[in-house]
Amino acid sequence: MKGKVYLVGAGPGDPELLTMRAHRILREADVVLHDELVSSEILGLARPSAHIQNVGKRCGRRATSQEEIHSRMAAFAGKGLTVVRLKGGDPLVFGRAGEEMEALRREGIEFEIVPGVTAALGAAALARISLTDRRLASKLVFLSNHRCAEKTSADWKHVISSDATVVIYMPGTDYDGLAARIRATGLDSETPCLLVSCATSSQQQIHQTTLEHLRKAPRFTSPVLLVIGAVAATASREKDEAALERAENGR
Repeated sequence: MKGKVYLVGAGPGDPELLTMRAHRILREADVVLHDELVSSEILGLARPSAHIQNVGKRCGRRATSQEEIHSRMAAFAGKGLTVVRLKGGDPLVFGRAGEEMEALRREGIEFEIVPGVTAALGAAALARISLTDRRLASKLVFLSNHRCAEKTSADWKHVISSDATVVIYMPGTDYDGLAARIRATGLDSETPCLLVSCATSSQQQIHQTTLEHLRKAPRFTSPVLLVIGAVAATASREKDEAALERAENGR
């Protein structure tokens, strides 16, 4: 009898942001195949007898191929085991879940998706900004700056606009080139930006800038998100208001 594979979202980093369902299934899993950026605190929630393997991909390090991940999922499930494919954020947002579901279908293996808090929501919570705001942004766009090697860069001119909040996953470190590509869509060079690293974790960092000065921004530890749009400017406003409130309370 074949087992079952769960594609589970681990959220942006904080174990307390796991869904109750994700937590329960992780506790029941025989095998956990996890991404590089899933925290040790979350992996520690798996039962002690679970077989845990890192199948993540990260720049500069030897990676497990996507085909090997498919093979491992199928092999473990073929032995009747419960397999958790644990992904940072939400498995359906830039998580290669489409490829993995296709592979599982080919093998006739039952699978289920367990949604998670995607990284953009964790970043917005850290920065205390609203990704949409009827006064500033009527659209929300998620983009990835990383594509399959054989693909050319996507044309962003028709998806980026001044009335949108744009969140770029995996922005890389060539901020000068990225800023030029974004400005080519017609956005003003003074458009506010936020870089958010390791949101909701103990290593979280945030840097506010503009498209013009993005090239000077620090190169934070992955995972990093780039938030672009008018709402990004409200992060400093909220910070200033909080400082004022602390000062008034101290009087």
